[in-house]
Amino acid sequence: MTTPETAEVSLDSLIQGLRGFIESSDKYVDEINNMIIQRKRSLVVDFHDLLISNKDLADMLLERPQLIIQAGSEAVRQAITERDPELAKSVRNFYMRFKRLPESLPIRRLRSEVLGKLIMVEGIITRQTPPKHYLRKSVFRCSQCGYEVEIPQPTTGFVQPPKRCPKCGALNSMVFVEERSEFIDWQKIIVQEKPEELPPGQLPRSIEAILLDDLVDTVKPGDRVYLVGVMNLDLSDLKKGKPPVVSSFMEVNYVESQQRELVEIEITPEDEKKILELSKMPDVRERIIKSIAPSIYGMEDIKEAIACLLFGGVPKVYPDGIRVRGDIHILLVGDPGMAKTQLLRFVTKIAPRAVYTTGKGSSAAGLTAAVVREKDTGEFYLEAGALVLADTGVAVIDEIDKMDAKDRVAIHEALEQQTVSIAKAGIVATLNARCSVLAAANPAFGRYLPNRTVAENVDLPVTLLSRFDLIFIIRDEPNLDRDKAIAEHITTLHAGEVPEGFADIIPPDLLRKYIAYARKHVKPVLTPEARERIVQFYVQMRAKSREPDSPIAITARQLEALIRLAEAEAKMRLSPVVEVEDADRAIRLFMKYLSSVGIDVESGKIDIDIIMTGKPKSTQERMALIMNLLAQLEDSNGGKPVRIEDLYKEAEAAGLDRQAVDKAINMLLKSGDIYMPKPGYVKRVLI
Repeated sequence: MTTPETAEVSLDSLIQGLRGFIESSDKYVDEINNMIIQRKRSLVVDFHDLLISNKDLADMLLERPQLIIQAGSEAVRQAITERDPELAKSVRNFYMRFKRLPESLPIRRLRSEVLGKLIMVEGIITRQTPPKHYLRKSVFRCSQCGYEVEIPQPTTGFVQPPKRCPKCGALNSMVFVEERSEFIDWQKIIVQEKPEELPPGQLPRSIEAILLDDLVDTVKPGDRVYLVGVMNLDLSDLKKGKPPVVSSFMEVNYVESQQRELVEIEITPEDEKKILELSKMPDVRERIIKSIAPSIYGMEDIKEAIACLLFGGVPKVYPDGIRVRGDIHILLVGDPGMAKTQLLRFVTKIAPRAVYTTGKGSSAAGLTAAVVREKDTGEFYLEAGALVLADTGVAVIDEIDKMDAKDRVAIHEALEQQTVSIAKAGIVATLNARCSVLAAANPAFGRYLPNRTVAENVDLPVTLLSRFDLIFIIRDEPNLDRDKAIAEHITTLHAGEVPEGFADIIPPDLLRKYIAYARKHVKPVLTPEARERIVQFYVQMRAKSREPDSPIAITARQLEALIRLAEAEAKMRLSPVVEVEDADRAIRLFMKYLSSVGIDVESGKIDIDIIMTGKPKSTQERMALIMNLLAQLEDSNGGKPVRIEDLYKEAEAAGLDRQAVDKAINMLLKSGDIYMPKPGYVKRVLI
């Protein structure tokens, strides 16, 4: 049995061993000096450095972490005291923190054998409590004789004071002394396993983790983190008459956010070499586009647009502080059975960071952030939703049209401002949602009707439609040659053979790394030539709008989208500049989108109002004419409701047929500009 003396000796020897490790390394001597300058309390030690210097200490750290962490913290205190005694006196606690353990354990694999061991886990923070005060050392004073007792408090449970005073023996005389007791900051976080590691059909698992002292508020919900800490048991779960089953939590020694960089994808020097070799190929862009869902036949334009979304543009902050997003949003609208969901599923696999959800299974809180009540204290705190978890990645939303109208409102801010604002249960907060959105929707009438606008075909508000950079219509139109090619492609895949299109594709793993590398390292800028090409295109499109009775073809919002697309095209080549070729490809994609979505079916002209307002210029003019005629008829009959038959006659004289009038009346009824007081009569809503 170990005596207190030998335990003390062993602790002293550990302290000396860790002191020797710190003092023998220039790296950590510099770190100690920086701690003194910056008034920090923690020295972060790389586990690999400790392993190389002292293998016995490194092994003991993994098996008996509490003892080594205690010794390490004392070693840091001694090193600080030697150099700056004043700082050592003013700071109550110093810490030695350890990073980069040999392996990271998946949250799903945490079992009872890791209890009491030092482990490393990775995940996403979904919840965070407000900072609280943890009683580390309690001091009790006898109210009779003034004798004081110090009791160190563990992380679980509360150690009660003695019933009797150890000195005078007075019963129930020990009183808590707040000013002499030691408190440190405390915070609980919930860390959930990463979506890409989630097995199919399984619910994500999570662990509770406790942050103490200077670790509090260093991370936030939505951050991807890795934690180093000790798994402890929560003994407060043990209650009389109940099964002896207890939950565990992690007492965190070190936490690091992976939020700002795509560090979850490790790119080795060999990978970087392959990436750079691939970027130098003249057909690299075509190969990337081919590699996007190669099992789906055709759809080259859509695949190119998705490739642009994966690479993204360059976010900018203007001199006046206004931030402009670099992320590209795409909406796919198509007939059933056109492989929209398959495309979306592929993106979730290939994107360096992606969160998949469906409109039917998502609420506003599930998309943005939920306010939940903590079971122990009853306090409210935030739980990050899909858009927050997809920060700096891609949020994939299938069947966005099936979402409740009140829930869709939550996406508006995330699409344009790339933030999520919450004001619930006394919590007012703004969370980052800097992600691209790839959404899919089915037509409202089952199949896409070409004689109707996209706003009429899709059950989505125009305020949401207008925020997508590109909208693609996927129609199921019978075509002999195309149908034969699709059939041959699918039957070849089902037969276990490799179709021709698979010859030049980039392996998915390499493509993920290529995208991650491009997003992290490549920030292309427009060349004067490319800039001139984009300006020229914009001015030409606007020139059409200057003609009499011509609709607005393009706005500044679409110009920004065009620049983002051109930057993404350059990123595919890992080019630091946007060339004219990139601008031309972006313009081609954009015109593809405008020609399928932005054409007024009546006039045949490009009209951006179809997407911006849901009504082309011709429809707006027709509605304005009907409102004027209605006003005239109301004035002539003393303000009474107007017979629709009378309106037909007046409209016919103005060159409108009955069908056009009916359509305009329905739109005005829907918008609330007119109402029907009784069948066959209409009246204006006067404000």
